[in-house]
Amino acid sequence: MIKKIDEIKIVKLPKILDDRGNLSFLEEYKHVPFEIKRTYWIYDVPGGESRGGHSYRINEELIIALSGSFDVILTDGYEVKRVSLNRSYFGLYVPNGIWRHMENFSTNSLAFIAASTEFDEADYERDLDKFKNNGKYI
Repeated sequence: MIKKIDEIKIVKLPKILDDRGNLSFLEEYKHVPFEIKRTYWIYDVPGGESRGGHSYRINEELIIALSGSFDVILTDGYEVKRVSLNRSYFGLYVPNGIWRHMENFSTNSLAFIAASTEFDEADYERDLDKFKNNGKYI
C-alpha cells in the first residue's frame, strides 16, 4: 500500500530556452494531475515568517517557486519531508491529507500555487494535534 507521503513528488515543467529569456508553463492533467480550479501566490513574506500550517481534506496543489526560494515541510503525521524549491520549472505536487507549511523564504521570493478546488474554509484542517490524532483524510 502506498503511503500518502510517498505521493508527494517533484514535477519537472517544460522549459523553453531562448536568448531573449526562458519560458515555462503547466497544463492541467498533463503536468498537473488535476483540473485547476484556483491559483494564488504568496509574496512579501517577512524574514523568519512561515506560511501554511494546515492540511486539506480534498484539495490537491502544485507549488512553484517562481522567484527566489523557500522550503516546504510536509508530513502525513508519521513521516516528515522537507523540500527546497528554488527553480521556476519545478513544481511540488502535494496531495490531500498532507500537513504542510512553508518557511525560509528568500528576499523577494514568489510562491505560485495551482489548486484543485475553489476556496472552501471547511476543507482546511488547521489544528496539527487534531490532524495527527484523527486520521489524515486519506
